[in-house]
Amino acid sequence: MRIAEGEHQQLDFKYVINDARKIAITLSAFANTDGGTLLIGVKDNGVVAGASLEEEMHMVEAAANMYCRPAVEYRTQGWRAGLRYVLEVIIAPSGKRPHEAQNHEGEWIAYVRQGDQNFPAPSVLRQYWRSDFTPVTEKYFHTPKEKKLLEALTHEEGYTVSQLARMTDIPRPIVSTLLARFMRWELITMTFDQGIARFKTN
Repeated sequence: MRIAEGEHQQLDFKYVINDARKIAITLSAFANTDGGTLLIGVKDNGVVAGASLEEEMHMVEAAANMYCRPAVEYRTQGWRAGLRYVLEVIIAPSGKRPHEAQNHEGEWIAYVRQGDQNFPAPSVLRQYWRSDFTPVTEKYFHTPKEKKLLEALTHEEGYTVSQLARMTDIPRPIVSTLLARFMRWELITMTFDQGIARFKTN
């Protein structure tokens, strides 16, 4: 097991699963980002508390299939640590992004993983995931709005969608759509820090 690594981008600890919806968020984030491993029966400080393998596997199954759409694929492995057991849940990066998780209000939200935290995915990233990735040949023939937005994307640290909408006087939904298109065309880069997405030209 990888307990000594501590929690990070691709590793998360759970003491016990008492809410399948919360686990669905982590499964969604791992599947939408770089994949990852969930160790159930381990406290945040890395202490092995132990888990009931059969019960926890049922909760993971519910999280992955009932509270994620599309369902998140995973595999499990049980480990013995002294007199206790730990359930390892391994999620690969998905080719079916975005995977959404359902919260207690019935809302479906896609998540991404950053460091040891899960954040709602920015709208631009969700649109990018849904893009048609067939080859694009017309990317250098820009509309006036595209040209205006590209000209604004020159700051070294990048701009948020809200900042770009104010700067260009282009409505936010259109800015999001255009940014997703630019990402698909590999004209811009998105950075993501503490749940805030910023965009800049390559």
